[in-house]
Formats: sequence, C-alpha cells, structure tokens
Amino acid sequence: MDEHAAMPEGADQMSVTLTLPDNSQRHFDGPVTGADLAADIGPGLAKAAMAVRVDGQLRDLDVPITTDAHVALITARDEEEALELIRHDTAHVLAEAVQELFPDTQVTIGPVIKDGFFYDFARDKPFTTEELEVIEARMHEIVARNEPIRREVWDRDQAIAHFRSIGEKYKAEIIEDLPQGEDVSVYRHGDNWLDLCRGPHLPSSGRIGSAFKLMKVAGAYWRGDHRNEMLTRIYGTAWRDKKELKAYLHRLEEAEKRDHRRLGKDMQLFHFQEEAAGMAFWHPKGWAVYRALEDYIRRKLDKAGYKEIKTPQIVDRSLWEKSGHWDKFAEHMYALTSEDRDLAVKPMNCPCHVQVFNQHLHSYRDLPLRLSEFGSCHRYEPSGAMHGLMRVRAFTQDDAHIFCTEDQIRSESEAFSALLFEVYKDLGFEQVRVKFSDRPDVRAGDDATWDRAEAALKDATQAMGLDVELNPGEGAFYGPKLEFVLTDAIGRDWQCGTLQVDFVLPERLDASYVGEDGNRHRPVMLHRAIFGSFERFIGILIEHYAGRFPLWLAPVQVVVATITSDADAYAQQVLERLKAAGLRAELDVRNEKINYKVREHSVAKVPVLLVVGKREAEEQKLSVRRLGSQDQTTETLDDAIASLVEQARMP
Repeated sequence: MDEHAAMPEGADQMSVTLTLPDNSQRHFDGPVTGADLAADIGPGLAKAAMAVRVDGQLRDLDVPITTDAHVALITARDEEEALELIRHDTAHVLAEAVQELFPDTQVTIGPVIKDGFFYDFARDKPFTTEELEVIEARMHEIVARNEPIRREVWDRDQAIAHFRSIGEKYKAEIIEDLPQGEDVSVYRHGDNWLDLCRGPHLPSSGRIGSAFKLMKVAGAYWRGDHRNEMLTRIYGTAWRDKKELKAYLHRLEEAEKRDHRRLGKDMQLFHFQEEAAGMAFWHPKGWAVYRALEDYIRRKLDKAGYKEIKTPQIVDRSLWEKSGHWDKFAEHMYALTSEDRDLAVKPMNCPCHVQVFNQHLHSYRDLPLRLSEFGSCHRYEPSGAMHGLMRVRAFTQDDAHIFCTEDQIRSESEAFSALLFEVYKDLGFEQVRVKFSDRPDVRAGDDATWDRAEAALKDATQAMGLDVELNPGEGAFYGPKLEFVLTDAIGRDWQCGTLQVDFVLPERLDASYVGEDGNRHRPVMLHRAIFGSFERFIGILIEHYAGRFPLWLAPVQVVVATITSDADAYAQQVLERLKAAGLRAELDVRNEKINYKVREHSVAKVPVLLVVGKREAEEQKLSVRRLGSQDQTTETLDDAIASLVEQARMP
C-alpha cells in the first residue's frame, strides 16, 4: 500500500500553513508535500531539494504534510543531513547492484557510518577486488537510470511472506522482530527492486551523483554475534561532489603515510608481538619520546598543585564490587586467584585513589586535593579490536582525581580546562571541540544525584564560556563528563581528555571530610585526564607530526655524521658537547657516503643532522641540515649548540 493512500478523509479541504526557517510562511488550501513546497518557492529549489524536515523530523519529499508545521527543505548545503541521505541511498544502490549482478546473494543490513556506509551480504564466497570494480560500475549505471525511489507501507505478515518467498531470510527475520500488527516501511527503486528501510530517501537514484567509491571487503557476523553466520561486508564512501571525494581519498592516502605502526617501525620506536598481544614493547628511541612526554606533563601537574601517588596493580575483587566497576567492566578485567582470594588487575585507578584519600580524615581546608598518577592499567580487548598503540590491552593513564566540595566544582573545572588547552596548544593542537555526555541508561546513583552532577558540570562549562555539543547518554556510569576532542593535522578527530563529575563513588567507598560545621560530608570526585593514555596519545602525536616531532620531543634530536674518517675524532668531541648540553644525540661514523647517511636519518625523522668533514674539523665548525630542507648552514660549534639547546627547550 502506498503511503499517499493513507490521507485522512476530507484532507483535500484542509488548509495548511508552513513556516520556513526565516519565519516566512506559505499557505496551501490542502495537504502539501515537500516537493510541492519546493516547486512553489522556485524551480531552482525544486531541483535542489533532497528531503524535508517537518517539525524537526526528516521526511521524504513526497510525504503529505496535512497540518500546520515548521519546515525546512534539505539541500546539498545542509552538509550533515545531505551526506546522511546520500550515503544511505548509495548503500541501497550498492545492494541493488549486487543483486542485479549476483542474483543469488541475500542482502541483510546497510547502515551509514562515519565517512561512508557498508552493506552486509550473504554469499557463498567473499567478493573480490575485481568484483568490487564491476559492482561500482553497475552502481553508476543505476544512478544514470535515475530510478524513482518511493516508499510503500506493507502489512507486517505480508512483508515477511514476500521476503521469504524471494529467498531473503535475513530481511524476514528482521521484520519478525517487529511487534504484531506493526506496519513495515519498504522502499522501491524503479519498478522492481525494493528494500526494507525506515527512510527517508532521496526522490531518485540520480540525485546521489557520482561522488562515491567502494573501498574494501571484510567479514562480519550476522547481527554482530560470532555464533551466527559469517557474512561479507562491503564498505564504501560517498560525498556531495567529486571535489569532496577527492579530498577524502587524499586524506586516506595521507593517513596511510602517517600510520603510526609503520612510522614506529621505521623510527625504531616500539613493536608488538603475539606473546604479549595488545601490549607495546618500547624500544630505546620510543621510550625517549615516552619519557619526554611524561616529564613534560609531570612538570605541568606539579605547577598546577597536583600530588603524585602510585597505587597497586592488583587489587581484591571486593573493592571493584564496592565501586561498581565489577558489574560494569568484569568482562574487560584480567582476574586471578591467589590464596583463595579473587583478585583483578586494575583496569582504572579511581577506586585506589579513594583508598589513599580515606587514609586520613581530611578537613574542608585540605580541599581541593588533587591526586595524580601515571597509572598502569590493563583491560581485555578482543583481538579484532586492537590497533597498534591506538587500542591496546596494557596502557598508562595520565590520571588524576580531584577531591573537592560541591562549591569548588566550577573553579576546579575551570583550572583543569585551562591546563588541558595549554597542554594541547604546546603539543600542536589548536582545534579542540568539547562534548557534554549526560546520563547513560545503565548508571549508578539516583536521578536527584545525577541532576546535581549534570547541573554542576553545565554551570562550569558556562562559566568557562565553552561551546559544548550534547553527546546524549554517553556519560560514565557514575557521572556526566566532558569529552575533549582534538583535530589533527589532516583533519581527523581524536577524543582524548575527559572531565567527569562523580557524586557516586565517594558514597560507595565511604569517602568523607570534616566540614566547616564540624560534621562529616562527602567530597565530590572529579575524574580527569588530558592524554587519556600515553600509548594512544603518542600514536596520535606520531600521526599528527608524521613522525617529525618538535625538537624537544624527538627521540633522537641530533645526529653527528662524518663525511670522511679524518673527522671522526672531531665528531666524537661534538657528540660529547651535545650530550653535556642535555641533547639526545648520536654519532654516525660509518664508512658510508654522506648522501646515504642523510637519506637514512631522514627516514628515521631525525630533526637535525650535523655534518662534519676534514674542513669542518680544522675550522671547528659544523654543516647544519634540518629535516625537510635541502639547504644547509655553516655554524660554529658553540653557536650551533646554543641554538639547539634553546630550540629543544621543553614548553
């Protein structure tokens, strides 16, 4: 049954007033569609309109609007919604193309994802790269056919019977999960091909355009359950125009060049191996970066009034049960038994920090108390989820917990945010977005407690003048949080820092302080991190800088390379002077041509190469070459060292 048949009786006599985003109004004698509205405004908009938003809800252009409403016509200028529509429709066109070319293939689900879409197919064998090219070509043919896309509403049982009759058992199974009596939304492309979908969609396949590309094939279990059948997943990307597609593909190429796993190997920073899956082996050069970053943030924390502590790696299960982490994270915790006691390797530091706080009866005068720890944590991640330094099983958090009064939440939040933005700027990140994550469905604490925590955090963000975007339902199980998302050199977003307001854990773990009134009160606990973890943040830094770290952070800051063996003794003197000045320097006196040495150290991303030959040794000078530059300068040893020491100064 077509949805148009569902108009209310007498609908053609209804008058409808539509209010546009600029508050202008259009009046119609009866029901009107988004397409009608666009045509009424002008032929240009009629051609450009993709969908219509009615009282905040996105709809197809041909759905009748039967009552007064606030409306907005969606065009390609509405980036977020336009891309959602284009990618959604491109996923359908992918499925249509596959079934035209491979009729025995069943389609399952095909959602929009970040930067694109995927569709899962049930097929005897996975698709090949050559087949992807054929499928993509057929997709372009379908777009060129400009097939109309129309929504139909079917009876639930009718839909189940239809999809089973054409051998689409997966679609039938999805519909069977719907309640009895519920209608089913189906979209038809052209005269024949159709798919189960809630919509909305573009009015025709031609509106997708040609800015799409199939990217890769992967395996995926039906409904994400490893007990179910393995399906073939095809990933694709789609954009508003070819310029955007080209820019995206360029970003992917750039991201591949910057891949921290490849650069980590080239620069001899770290490696992974199966005997300790998900746990990094840091090499001397990688550990130099780690230590430099640790020294930097420790200095910042000391200046900001944090007191550093260290807590145990393995803690009795009872503490995790009291804190609520066992119920929430048990499947990700490494558990063990010793002397008939159940223990767990800590996945986070919070409960242990409360234990340190609880060892003394604190006065309100002691607050705020800022306890920091470079806490080594372990979490079990599925093998398929691990990804270099970005997703590991063993990591070290730059963690801290601030115990304060409720009145101090605002000032402590302001101080932390100022510190975080300062750190990010020092490390080369100028763009930072802030998300406000409120209460999740599964949480600890009652609604009144959450109301207080959310109100306090919102008040702090307003006081700081932060422009935050809502991230609904993504708070921690014990409290709301701010998520700080930084943008790297090629435009990718990374969620790193967090600030969480917690009224729950101090209650559960019986933390208290003596107030000005002489009575005991619960402190508020602010959970906060800037890097998130050293491992992941170093991975982000490697990719952000493409391995070309600023001098203060580079694993090897300077290499002294000889042109001839006549300069070996002088090169050794230069090395000793550099090390005495506190620079991380190495010597290269191998019997190799200087061009070979320059190329090799460039691959290793060494920022500065000091080249010495017989003449430099005689004149006590250096030829200075900097990474990425073809030029070189000649400087005295004293001047070069003074300049390098200044440039390598930690921010």
